[in-house]
Amino acid sequence: MIVLGLDTATADTVAGLIDTERALELSARRPPSGGRPGHARELLALARELLDRADLAWEALDRVVVGVGPGSFTGLRIGLSVAHGLALSLGATLVGVGTLAALADGLPAPESGHRLAVIDARRGEVFVAAYAGGAEMAEPRALAPGEVAAFARALDPHATWEAVGDGAIRFQDELRAGGVSVPEPEAPVHRVDGLAICRRGAAATDGHPASVLPDYRRRPDAEIARHRRQP
Repeated sequence: MIVLGLDTATADTVAGLIDTERALELSARRPPSGGRPGHARELLALARELLDRADLAWEALDRVVVGVGPGSFTGLRIGLSVAHGLALSLGATLVGVGTLAALADGLPAPESGHRLAVIDARRGEVFVAAYAGGAEMAEPRALAPGEVAAFARALDPHATWEAVGDGAIRFQDELRAGGVSVPEPEAPVHRVDGLAICRRGAAATDGHPASVLPDYRRRPDAEIARHRRQP
């Protein structure tokens, strides 16, 4: 099976490619340029780059996997639109996977195996989910950074917790003050890996494309602004 993975939930544009018959695994990413994500410009170009490196045509893809978030509203819309379009035009299956789960997959397990995936949600919040032994302990939610450690302790007060993600980097002081370990900001475990997206999607069962939807976890800023303007 040949699987293409895409993720645009964070500021990085991320892609991965797995060819199970050749045991081939490739990944690529583009960080934001000038402080702004380049998802619309970079995503298809990254996918094309991986196909070229694997000497494959678009038509060779069996499955397209996309990270559904939670994360940036604009980023998720771009990633989901591209993934749906590719799957439809190529006749490939489409699978959505949680971006936080894929982020947690990239973290070598501490002795207890307890981990937090933390994505910066802006507006002074983070999107966070907790995992132990590869299983989700609680579904993703939006929290204030100062609430994350208490959230983890409520799930397992005796565990050693480690957090990764751009939200963990931005709010590392708050997390460490609560007893949560955070790897150094330069550590690659803080970035979503395209291969983690691919692997989760390759292991998933086929579903209907209409079920692959963005996981926003809260209302978009524009909707909140409209509500505030209403008399």
